Amino acid sequence: MMATVNRESYAAAAEKLAADTRQATAAQLATTADEILSVARLLRGELRLRRALTDPSRGGGDRADLIRSILAGKLGAVTVDALATLVSARFSRPSELLDAVERLGVDMVLAAADKAGTIAEVEDELFRFGQIVGGDAELAVTLSDPGAPAERRVKLARDLLEGKAQAATIQLIAVALEGFGGRNFETSLIRLVELTSAKRDREVAYVTVAKLLGDAEEQRLAAKLADIYGRQVSLKFELDPSIIGGLSVRVGSDLYDGTILRRLNEARQAFAK
Repeated sequence: MMATVNRESYAAAAEKLAADTRQATAAQLATTADEILSVARLLRGELRLRRALTDPSRGGGDRADLIRSILAGKLGAVTVDALATLVSARFSRPSELLDAVERLGVDMVLAAADKAGTIAEVEDELFRFGQIVGGDAELAVTLSDPGAPAERRVKLARDLLEGKAQAATIQLIAVALEGFGGRNFETSLIRLVELTSAKRDREVAYVTVAKLLGDAEEQRLAAKLADIYGRQVSLKFELDPSIIGGLSVRVGSDLYDGTILRRLNEARQAFAK
């Protein structure tokens, strides 16, 4: 979670970026996303630069001038203006500036997908890729290996997904592999699924079932959860025959466990007393 001052710093830059790109096409938004994420990669490898851009002894205007001197003429004016707004604000640690730049880049990827009408597909593809990786131990180890260069792991994911997934999906998976917000790959991917769903004004519900539900059952579950949370819900299913029957649902920190396995475990505990 961002500290309060850093949320405020990020919010000011996000508002500036949203205002400057309100009339942009999907392609223009995608270009801005590419540019911002390229700066995030630069900052990740340059600790001295991150420190200079968050140095509290320098005024906000000086820090903005520094980033402009580095990026002007190389990236678009919209990107440079947004990042100048960002670094002119205060950050408590250099790593939090990197987090904020990454988040701005993700915002633009999602805005481009939303404008192109593909954001629902992107959300689905991110979740399904996570399931594929989770079901393949060798692939999971390879992609999650912190000792392997991120560039190599990103190339592997691109090779696997090229022509099979939306460009925005591949870009967000690359962000996850690079450690979005300082998280590991799996946690980064979950967070990106949730941000994509939030862009669609939806909650994500992770549903574990012993066998897939029928369409009518899915619709009833979605409607019930929408009533509880006051907004539409994206259902993400995971098959787990070990629960025997019933289902469990997790939405944020809320967990509803109605599995037969849970009931059997409770019965065993009761008999053991």
